[in-house]
Amino acid sequence: MKRLVASALTLGCALSLPFLSLPLSGQRTVERLEKGWRFTRVDDPKASTEGYNDSKWSRVVVPHDWAIYGPFSFDNDKQHLAITQDGQKEAMEHAGRTGGLPFVGVGWYRRTLSIPEDLGQRRVVLRFDGAMSHARVYVNGHEAGYWPYGYNSFHLDVTPYVRPGKDNTLAVRLENKHESSRWYPGAGLYRNVYMVITDPVHVPTWGTQIKTPVVREDFAYVDVETKLAGLKTLGNKVLTIKTHILTPLGTKIASKSVETKASFWAKDSILRSGFEVRRPLLWDIGHPFLYKYVVELSSGGKLLDRDTTTFGIRSIELKAGDGFYLNGRKIKFQGACLHHDLGPLGAAVNEAAMRRQIRLMQDMGVNAIRTSHNMPAPEFVRLCDEMGMPLMAESFDSWAQPKVPNGYNLDFNEWHERDLVNLIHQYRNSPSVIMWSIGNEVPEQPSAEGAKLAYRLQQICHREDPTRPVTNGMDNPKAVLKTGMAATLDIPGFNYRPFLYDTAHRVLPQGFLLGSETCSTVSSRGVYKFPVVRKSMAKYPDHQSSSYDVEHCGWSNLPEDDFIRQEDHSWSMGEFIWTGIDYLGEPTPYYSDWPSHSSLFGAVDLAGIPKDRFYLYRSHWNKTSPTLHILPHWTWPDRVGEVTPIFVYTSYPEAELFINGKSQGRQRKDRSITIDATENAESFKNFTRQKRYRLMWMDTKYEPGEVKVVAYNDAGEVAEEKVIRTAGKPHHLELVADRTTLTADGRDIAFVTVHVVDKDGNLIPDDARLLNFRVTGAATFRAAASGNPASLDAFHLPRHHAFSGQLVTLVQSSEQSGEAVLHVSAKGLPTATLRLQIK
Repeated sequence: MKRLVASALTLGCALSLPFLSLPLSGQRTVERLEKGWRFTRVDDPKASTEGYNDSKWSRVVVPHDWAIYGPFSFDNDKQHLAITQDGQKEAMEHAGRTGGLPFVGVGWYRRTLSIPEDLGQRRVVLRFDGAMSHARVYVNGHEAGYWPYGYNSFHLDVTPYVRPGKDNTLAVRLENKHESSRWYPGAGLYRNVYMVITDPVHVPTWGTQIKTPVVREDFAYVDVETKLAGLKTLGNKVLTIKTHILTPLGTKIASKSVETKASFWAKDSILRSGFEVRRPLLWDIGHPFLYKYVVELSSGGKLLDRDTTTFGIRSIELKAGDGFYLNGRKIKFQGACLHHDLGPLGAAVNEAAMRRQIRLMQDMGVNAIRTSHNMPAPEFVRLCDEMGMPLMAESFDSWAQPKVPNGYNLDFNEWHERDLVNLIHQYRNSPSVIMWSIGNEVPEQPSAEGAKLAYRLQQICHREDPTRPVTNGMDNPKAVLKTGMAATLDIPGFNYRPFLYDTAHRVLPQGFLLGSETCSTVSSRGVYKFPVVRKSMAKYPDHQSSSYDVEHCGWSNLPEDDFIRQEDHSWSMGEFIWTGIDYLGEPTPYYSDWPSHSSLFGAVDLAGIPKDRFYLYRSHWNKTSPTLHILPHWTWPDRVGEVTPIFVYTSYPEAELFINGKSQGRQRKDRSITIDATENAESFKNFTRQKRYRLMWMDTKYEPGEVKVVAYNDAGEVAEEKVIRTAGKPHHLELVADRTTLTADGRDIAFVTVHVVDKDGNLIPDDARLLNFRVTGAATFRAAASGNPASLDAFHLPRHHAFSGQLVTLVQSSEQSGEAVLHVSAKGLPTATLRLQIK
């Protein structure tokens, strides 16, 4: 049995101990460098110098993704190569693989830094949470640092280059190379940038590590190590160190204090401490109880530094032959892979958009997210901490062998350890991070050297964080079983090929395995293809895929092919579907068919609107809220009298279908269907496995009117009914916001879904009219998206075509309180309005 007990981040619990308050500020200052930036795409080497004239550059706010504004083009990053991991044998031209957006090239950013005149011996550190890519940072004309990997956070001590009390120039050069990515990576300073000023005596960036080696219902032990920097500057002065464990309300539940001469710490400069917590509230899925650890450094009665680390208390355990345990409870992962882009916002970080993504996944029943195939933004990890969503934090998509000519492979040998260490140090105290992933489908899988490299990467993870297991997304099961790569990992992760799970399980010493990436079923929201048959890599003139959810990629399968194995094998740890939400780039199977700019894999489309497949997963995964969903829509003027199958995705075991009041029969999910009996071509063709999880009426014929489904519970009682109707003529627009009250911070966003409906509110399922947007008052229009992977409408312009009768528009708050009004207009329909409160 292998046991890993983990640490973690904030929101918490008030224990029955006296309330004590702490001061809220110390000598440390943290400034988010958000405004005041200038930007250009012109590559001038003189732009790094102090006196450079940037007055004609654009004014931008960071986070900023320069490429999301387009325009889309067939020629943007056109790649000529073979996608070997998808089974391509010969090179071919791929357009739209990286989203058809102009991310390739150089971008410069400049701004002024205000450095206090009384800086003295204090240190100035710049932290970049993500800069895409090959970032060169200049302060007052001096190169302060370089970091090539665009997905990682890094920090630079720029104290030697700053001038206190004077204008200081910060310049950043970024460059994205041609054929450097397999999807849309974003461009620019797309994550936040901070300036941190500390006393010379301070806790350095990510300097605290918190572990919880003992976790019980009645007791937990919190073990803390904190690095201390700059102690030599105190000489023989007395250093006072105070540490506290706090609840979010400021309740102090544990405290320690020590006074020693600073020289005592010179050799090690690591503070080691431990705390007992009685009756701890454990961080868990959907239960994000979080604590804070505070360390204060003082000398001579003067506070020098205060550093706060948010963490959670929870345990992780791997049981041989069994699986993954969280807080003593076995977990089957109902996971989703997510790319880092935010649809119409591109890669630019926005907390409201990330929170919406996590909420959508929680509603679908997702209990873990894999950050594919890169290091996540700090805001995303924090939100997962605060919302109780476990994370597999992934590091690299490639190692030394390339997938694209100019990818991370060029930097791997020199940079992989620094990149991996930064990832782990940044998130090792986050309770949501429950495992590290060292790679994804790397070409090194078939080689013995690749197995050794996997072992080395895992050892780096264990060295820096012994509390979490390590996995690797491997899509060549036979090779990694032969080379030993799979056997070396804490958790062997397999991408696809579920029919090889049994073979792998018989030989793997761990006795369990994880579906680290599964399905790759493809569909387009509201688009249905006839006849309804299972297809692989199907293409159509409209560049869409059928939302009957019976089409998949050449290397993959349908959801039920994974459901049945995860459900029936106790040693299967669960799965992470590809993907929870559509993303920019990789428009499989339309690799070379333009226009195609985004994936079709998602259970949710690029606009954040659920597809039918969302409800298939929800019906199986969400155990707290019932699901009853009917597809397709029932407006088919050209199909009168033709066979138009009706599927029902439901959490109920049984249902009866009616068309215009006439019963089409009562069906029950067939739980007797097994893996072995259905591992054949005939079963695949006849949707046999689907009958265990879907209700399907394959012979129904279309006639205008009403479709009704009556669902029954296990006792045979009517539990719920649902009706869909044939739509009439377009009549008006309906606006539905995810929230109607926003924060007046200039960043918050409301996502407003626009429906084109008839006079009775029935969706017009094929409406693609152009919609126009205008926002007045205390907010602005930010973007719009329809979820159409073949659309070339620019996201940032206040007009966008609907797709299958719907789209989403984004309204962003100003920094002033007040009311905002969204106006949506379209030819032939009255203007619709929605009021939002900005507070």
